[in-house]
Amino acid sequence: MLKTQREIFGENLQSLMNAKGVYPRIIAEEIGVSDAAVSQWLAGEKYPRIDKIQKLADYFKVPKSALIEERPGNLVPVNPATVKIPILGFISCGHPIYAEENFVGYKTESPDLLPSGNLFYLEAKGQSMEPTVPNGAYVLIREQPDVEYGEIAAVLVNGDTEATLKRVKKQGNVIMLMPDNPNYEPYIVTPDNPARILGKAIRFTQNL
Repeated sequence: MLKTQREIFGENLQSLMNAKGVYPRIIAEEIGVSDAAVSQWLAGEKYPRIDKIQKLADYFKVPKSALIEERPGNLVPVNPATVKIPILGFISCGHPIYAEENFVGYKTESPDLLPSGNLFYLEAKGQSMEPTVPNGAYVLIREQPDVEYGEIAAVLVNGDTEATLKRVKKQGNVIMLMPDNPNYEPYIVTPDNPARILGKAIRFTQNL
């Protein structure tokens, strides 16, 4: 079923807001409209005037096409050959560190080399996933609520306030977040120590 222009705009706006970590009230204040107007745009109920679209594009530092054209997942276009993937802060590869999904920039990629779905990068901190994932690597995450046995995932712990990168293993009803470095202890998921999978680790890149 084809999406309406209002629906496309609403989805694109929501994606850009998620990447930047802002709420409807902030958008309303920045461009001079009511909270209700932003909510209607996000719901696909109304379409903004062209001057408001330009203000939004200026605020997010993207072309207007990033708001009005349908895009796969949450990728922001740069040119026909590349896309920009948001970097959403840090993720611990040791003891979990605070890792709010605060937008810190973009990495540019060729869309031909990317899987489908909503994608983002997190920067790995720590040694618990070495030698598989080195400290300082940028890990490409595909947003999904579960992974297969033995796959590496970005996992939210401590009431969704901290994020850690671990290999997910399941034995019966027991879920274990396993480090690849034997010098680190696994994290056992229990009702008192809950966890939520944020997405699957696809690959990593590292600056020399």
